[in-house]
Parts: sequence; structure tokens; C-alpha cells
Amino acid sequence: MKGLEIVLEYLPATIRDKIEPVQNVPKEQNRTGTVCTDCIEEIRLRAGKPLMLKIGQETETINYIVKQQEILQAFERICENSVYSYRRQICDGYITIRGGNRVGIVGSAVVDNGQVININYISSLNFRIARQKIGCSKDIIQDIIDEQNKTIYNTLIVSPPGCGKTTLLRDIVRNISNGIEQYNFKGRTVGVVDERGEIASMYKGIAQNDIGIRTDVIDNMPKPEAMRLLVRSMSPDVIACDEIGSIDDINAIDYAMCTGVKGIFTAHGNSLEEINRNTELAKLLNKHIFERIILLNPEKRGDARCIYL
Repeated sequence: MKGLEIVLEYLPATIRDKIEPVQNVPKEQNRTGTVCTDCIEEIRLRAGKPLMLKIGQETETINYIVKQQEILQAFERICENSVYSYRRQICDGYITIRGGNRVGIVGSAVVDNGQVININYISSLNFRIARQKIGCSKDIIQDIIDEQNKTIYNTLIVSPPGCGKTTLLRDIVRNISNGIEQYNFKGRTVGVVDERGEIASMYKGIAQNDIGIRTDVIDNMPKPEAMRLLVRSMSPDVIACDEIGSIDDINAIDYAMCTGVKGIFTAHGNSLEEINRNTELAKLLNKHIFERIILLNPEKRGDARCIYL
């Protein structure tokens, strides 16, 4: 099933009916003549507000006011009628559902000792449609493979939010895990640190995204602890982790690299100069931990260039 089809199953029929009629309309045109359902990236439900669909950088407003009860119905389906079982994810602000789709959750936060322990009175839900882009790393993977030593180069992928670095990282992981016949590269054991569930999108212990046959995943655990656990318990050849930047992240990476594990990481930034201004990331650069830095073009999704260090 496609991501959108899975998401629609979680929505009340009253909302689903507003989206389904345009599913089979040709891509060039829907009822407004501008977008198609196949291109929907997000479905936003806000109590007392119009239903909204995000298509690329544009938002389409549907002539339908979302009711509070409809949000609660969708929320109960997301939690499979067991809110307590999903309490930690709720406190993190999102839940991963089947197909790797994610649902952002906001409402009235319950805070105890500075920590969010629950969210009451859910007011908005944001369904993010999962779409893999198998093969999106084909133009950059040759820069990451260390053919001479039959391994990979320690790599940092840099871009502003929303430019596809997680999508690129996922496809790189899949290639490294499966192996790449074109480069005579045999698959390597990969440990994925998926704190926010965006790389593998685990659902009840099963990866919803294709991350390769030799990949082990830890999700819903802080990155530093997860990296150390993977090194100790799964003996990975490569560790992959999204959005590093804190001092604890950097210390964990330093630890992993000292054990001989290779790494592929992502970080927010517009340029190498901007990364250098991050005090913690600069420590890794100064230690020459990274051998490759991939800069994604914020103006053109999927466009990348590699810096050899």
C-alpha cells in the first residue's frame, strides 16, 4: 500500500471522503486544476480550522472545517485505543504509524519537573506521508565508498532542514548494507541510530523503510546512548545517525570512531563555514574524523556535491 492509502485508514470517514475523490485524477490536474493527491506530503487537522494539504512548498485549503471529535477519533486509531502504550512517543510530539508515516501531535502539555509527561486536549494532528526515494544516492555513493580498503569514508551530510538529507542517508545505508555490485563492494553490517524514527521508521519492531539486509536499528533512544550500545552489542562496521550536534553526540561519535567503526552522519547547516561555527562539530572537523562532507543544495532538492578532506 502507498503511504497515503495507509494514512487514510486512520482518518474518520468524514475527512477521508474529502481527500479520496481526487486520488484517481491524472497528476496534471485535480478538482482545482493545480495539484494531485499523489503529491500530498502532509495532511493537517486543526480543531475548528479548515482541512489542509501540503503539496511541495504550497498548502491547499479544503472547504471543510475539522471538528475536535474527528481529531480525537484519529488520535485513538493512531494509538490503537491504547494511549498509555504510546505515551513516550506522545511526549516526544509524534507517533510513527504503519508504512513509516509519522503523525505530529500538539495540545496542552503536562509538565513535571521540567519534563513533558503527557499531552492533553489534542488540538492538531499533522500526518506526514512517507515516501522513499530508492536510488537517490546513486550520484554520490561513489564518493563515499573506499574501494581500496573495502569500506567507506567517514561522512557528514550537511543541509538546512527539508532538503532531503535524511532521505539521502537512508538510501546510502541501504546501499552499504546490501552491497554495491557496480563497485565490487560487499555489504557491511550497519547500525542505525534512529532517535526520532525517521530513517527506518520502525513499527512494532519492523522497519517500514528499506534500509538493507545487514542493518540493525535502535529507535526512540537518545543518540549518544544508542551509539555506545550498538558498538558494544552489535559490532557494526558502520554507524549511521541523523542530526548530530550536541556535545554528547560528538563524544559518542569520538568513542565509536576510536573503536574502528566507520560513520555516516547528518547535520543542519548551509555551508562548511557554518558547520565550523558549531563549536562541537568543529571539534570533529579539527580531529579530521570526517573524510568526506556532502553539501546539499537548498535551492535544488537532490543536488549534492562532495568535499574531500
